[in-house]
Amino acid sequence: MTFRIVDLSLEIYHGAPNFAWDPKCAVIVHNTTESIGYNMTQLSMSTHQGTHLDAPYHFLDDGKTVDQLDLHQCIGPAILVDLTYKQPKEPIGIRDFEPYADRIMAGAKVIYRTDWFKQLPDRRYFSDFPYMTIELAEWLAERRIGLIGMDVPTPNPTDYDPVHKILLGAEIVVVEGLANLGDIGESEFYFSAAPLKIRGRDGAPIRAYAMLGL
Repeated sequence: MTFRIVDLSLEIYHGAPNFAWDPKCAVIVHNTTESIGYNMTQLSMSTHQGTHLDAPYHFLDDGKTVDQLDLHQCIGPAILVDLTYKQPKEPIGIRDFEPYADRIMAGAKVIYRTDWFKQLPDRRYFSDFPYMTIELAEWLAERRIGLIGMDVPTPNPTDYDPVHKILLGAEIVVVEGLANLGDIGESEFYFSAAPLKIRGRDGAPIRAYAMLGL
C-alpha cells in the first residue's frame, strides 16, 4: 500500500510564539556529545503550545483529561471545510458550514482551513484571525461531532470561554494551531492528532498529519 503524508504541525523551537499569558517555549541544550557522549535537550512549554489538542478538562473541572480521551476520537477519517475566503477578524458562522452539513454528523472529525497559520510569527496570528461564533459552536455541539480542528490558535479570541465550554462540554476534542491544510488537496482524508499521554491534565502538543491515498 502506498500513501502520502502531509505534515500539519507547527515547529517547536526556543522562543516559539505563544499567547502572552502562556508559559514561554524553551528548548535548551542539556547535554552534548562533547560533555557526556550524547545530545539531550530540556523542553519547557505549555500543554497548548503550537499544534495541540484541548481536552474537556481545559475549561471544565469535571471534564475528561487528556489521558482519558479515546484515541478513536483523535484519529480517523476527516472532512476539510474550505474557509480560505474568510478575512481577518471575520466571523465563521453556521452558513459557512452548511454546504458540508450532510457529512457533519455524530462522531465526525471536521477540520477547517483559513490559511491563517501563514501569519506566523507575526503577533496578529493570536488576535486577528477569522473566528468561530457561539452559534456555530452550538450547532456543532448539537450534531455531536467528535473533533473540530483549525489552522488558527483558538476558535475565538474574545468569546473563548463560552465557545470552548460549548464544544468541550459536548466532549468534542478541539485541535488548534494546524498548518499546511492547503497541501491536502482533498475534501476527505485520514487525520491523526494523537496527544501526549499527560496524566490528569488539560491538553497536549500533537504531531498532526494527514494520510492520503489509503
